[in-house]
Amino acid sequence: MKIKLKEICHGRSGDKGDAANIGLIAYKKEDYELIKKEVTAEKVKLFFSEICLGDVTRYEMPNINALNFILNNTLGGGGTVSLKLDAQGKTLASALLKMEIEK
Repeated sequence: MKIKLKEICHGRSGDKGDAANIGLIAYKKEDYELIKKEVTAEKVKLFFSEICLGDVTRYEMPNINALNFILNNTLGGGGTVSLKLDAQGKTLASALLKMEIEK
């Protein structure tokens, strides 16, 4: 059975220069274990393949049931020089929450 991430977690996103930063925070510990298994750096890179031109790094934060992803070379140079509509990556968490995973 497939579910969307928005059913089991919420997210926050922003920028660090040209890198986007996306945090996924599971509502429950068991859902953290599921996203830890299903939401890999490779899958996030593929999900954002049209805009993420660099590597994706994943950090695990089990104490707060969260994963953090850094998407390098994604924001067109960053907030002050980018011509992208979302130069700070504020909408990327909402986009990732639409990703489907196996439950």
